[in-house]
Amino acid sequence: MSYKIVSKFIKDISFEIPNPKTFILLDKEIKNYKLTFDIKSKPFKDNIVEVNTILKLVPGNEVKDKMLTEINLTALITIDTNIKDKKEIEKIILVKIPNEIYPTLYETFLYIFKQAGVKNIKIEKDVNFEKLYLEKFGS
Repeated sequence: MSYKIVSKFIKDISFEIPNPKTFILLDKEIKNYKLTFDIKSKPFKDNIVEVNTILKLVPGNEVKDKMLTEINLTALITIDTNIKDKKEIEKIILVKIPNEIYPTLYETFLYIFKQAGVKNIKIEKDVNFEKLYLEKFGS
């Protein structure tokens, strides 16, 4: 294998329903939120890279009473030192790692909503990180 996830952990969670009105309107307004991802990486030490996959529900302009939600799941990975191709490393960080950790991110996000009393939250269970990568960077 060209990489290995050494560990993963929740680095940050922000979850705010600022008032009762926002909570009550959430069932109706949730369709006006967009699921977004941000993936950032930085060297940690030696051959270990920190990969942060950040999931957010971003409210559209039509949402007046906004809920704020964001979760950052961090993976510490090692990449085979024989890999020198920048594109291959980029795809590991932006496609392979998010694909591997997304099930944990998804389940954690749903759990937080459930514990907050929001029962009918629907977010994409399957995300095509390869497609997102190609849309942003091409082939």
